[in-house]
Amino acid sequence: MNLPSNYLNSTKELFRYYKQLGEGTFEQLTEAELFWQYSPTNNSIAIIVNHLWGNMLSRWTNFLTEDGEKAWRKRDLEFEDVIKTKAQLTERWEAGWACLFEALDSVNEENFDHTIYIRNMGHTIIEAVNRQLAHYAYHVGQIVFIGTLIKGESWTSLSIPRGKSRDYNQQKFAQAKRKDSFTKEYLQKHKDK
Repeated sequence: MNLPSNYLNSTKELFRYYKQLGEGTFEQLTEAELFWQYSPTNNSIAIIVNHLWGNMLSRWTNFLTEDGEKAWRKRDLEFEDVIKTKAQLTERWEAGWACLFEALDSVNEENFDHTIYIRNMGHTIIEAVNRQLAHYAYHVGQIVFIGTLIKGESWTSLSIPRGKSRDYNQQKFAQAKRKDSFTKEYLQKHKDK
């Protein structure tokens, strides 16, 4: 497998993993909890989702041909309490991710050396994708953290539960060495939930 396709497959899988972590958090919360804020200066999960949606639409719409910071984007509004229902939250979440995956599917060996601009700053495809991957992981981490704050002891871990590292490692080291990805295992385990 060549570098462009290997890289793109790997990053798509990581994006799917972070999407699933967010959804694993949503599933554990009530609708009201999605709008909970620690204080008025902190973001709720709904506000974070609104920001991710705005960023994703801006960055990934016409990814190869237009600047990633669109003139129509209203970034400051992304941090306002504009989402009012879980249905709206889910709709924006799915729309943002759909835009991202559609854009990534448009990248191939022929256009992999294309320059991507974000606020007039040129990026390689790898730099532009890595920038967004890190940004979304940061915000999904916030979503998960807020979920753990809200649920407390009733939180169901989305990774290795506390006190279970030894069991997890024993299970892993009992298997033969192989080329595999932790994200594939996680996505497979959670796809039916």
